Parts: sequence; C-alpha cells; structure tokens
Amino acid sequence: MYVPFENLPEESRIWIYQSNRKFSDAEFSEIETDLQAFLNEWAAHGTSLESSYLLKYNRFIIIAVNQDVQAATGCSIDSSVEFIQSLEKKYNVDLLDKMNVTFKLGDHIAHKSLIDFKKMAKDKAVTENTIVFNNLVNNIEEFNESWEVPAMDSWHSRFF
Repeated sequence: MYVPFENLPEESRIWIYQSNRKFSDAEFSEIETDLQAFLNEWAAHGTSLESSYLLKYNRFIIIAVNQDVQAATGCSIDSSVEFIQSLEKKYNVDLLDKMNVTFKLGDHIAHKSLIDFKKMAKDKAVTENTIVFNNLVNNIEEFNESWEVPAMDSWHSRFF
C-alpha cells in the first residue's frame, strides 16, 4: 500500500538503487507510475506493505517500508529486486551494482567505478570534502542525516 514518503516513520527501512546514468524526465515519470503500481500491490505473506519511494537527481530510486506495520520478508524483498531488475531491462541501466560510487562534482552528479573513484582520490581529483552518496544507510533517519555527506563522514573515507 503506497503512502506519501513524508508519512513514514524515520525507522522505516530503505533500499537505495543508483543508476549508472541519468534518467530523462520522461523516463523518471514512467518509473514513478510503475513504482506506485508496484507499491500498491507489494505484500509480505499476504499483508500489504506500507511503503513509499523517492526519486532523486534523475538517478536514484529509494524504496521505503514501514516495518512497524508489516516487515518486508525474503519473498517480498525478492519481488522488489525483481521489480528493479525489470527497470534495468526496460531502461538499459544498471541499478544493482554496488561497486560504483556516485558523488557531486559542483552541480554535476558523477558516477564512477570504485576503482576509478580510488584513482581520483589518489590523484586528488576528489577530496575528503567531496559530497558522496552513502547508499548503505538503512532507514529514513539515516537517509536524512547521512546520505549526502562529505566523503570523510562515510565509508568512502578509506580512500583518503
């Protein structure tokens, strides 16, 4: 059951999927329609999941579930991954590869392989103050506080 993102408690679990390319506005509009349809039907053991999403920077898909109402389980999580895989096929993008880093270069959102990001850090093309997207956050509270942070304040700090 879809609910507005702002209505979910801060403890709600989240999953962040980053695209290896920027989506067009038209693609993001289609994705939004598909997400609402998916979330309206999403269930765990026959019980609807109170869930929502955010679309950010034409690059990130964030899915959230209020675990206080009904926890997402193995099968429901599998169905969400299958949904994300369907988006990967439909738009010819990579949303599940965790070996990439997305970060800000001025007003631009950059996406690099972990190896390339390490090289950029070594070459000082990015610094500890570079804003990175920490997609390892687990809930809305962590998302609000620690998703867009200087590299020194996230797991990316190991490269400096």
